Amino acid sequence: MKPFRFCLTILSALMAYGNACAQKAALKTNLVSDALLSPNLGIEVGLAPKWTLNVAGQLNLWSVDGHKWRHWLVQPEGRYWFCRRFQGHFLGLHAIGGEYNFGNIPGGFNFLGSDFSRLKDRRYQGWGAGAGIGYGYDWAVGRHWNIEAEIGVGWIHTVFDEYPCARCGTKIASGKHHEYIGPTKAALNIVYLF
Repeated sequence: MKPFRFCLTILSALMAYGNACAQKAALKTNLVSDALLSPNLGIEVGLAPKWTLNVAGQLNLWSVDGHKWRHWLVQPEGRYWFCRRFQGHFLGLHAIGGEYNFGNIPGGFNFLGSDFSRLKDRRYQGWGAGAGIGYGYDWAVGRHWNIEAEIGVGWIHTVFDEYPCARCGTKIASGKHHEYIGPTKAALNIVYLF
């Protein structure tokens, strides 16, 4: 849990900076993650007239109806705004990192080389890290409120242990999955500007 505490410290420092610089920071939540029962929070601070730093995180510490979907995730991103920050089109370069514990999740599909049907009868516990690029647009809907949409693609490397069922504790394999290249970000954010 040390990486999680480190990330919380960074988020706290960014929030303090945002409060000291009026109209130069934003607090946000991703409705896509909320719909997937993954509570999240993001903060974005202005660095220059067309540059911002966005740091978003998710934390899910529970199981739902016997399905394990526990994880924490941090995704820092540097953004370049085409017009001015917090309005209009932007490009982002993001990193991604976190830990997960997934299992007993129904589904029978393969996606970009990942066999998600194995999550029904297996549990996977491990960590992942990667990087990607994103494109988004930010609409001003009020003096302090914006709506933001973003999509990103990239690469993720994971290291995991495999278990025979969602509640079993006997490890049956360890592995690495290097070849994931695909979507790394999907966001529809509600944004409050300071």
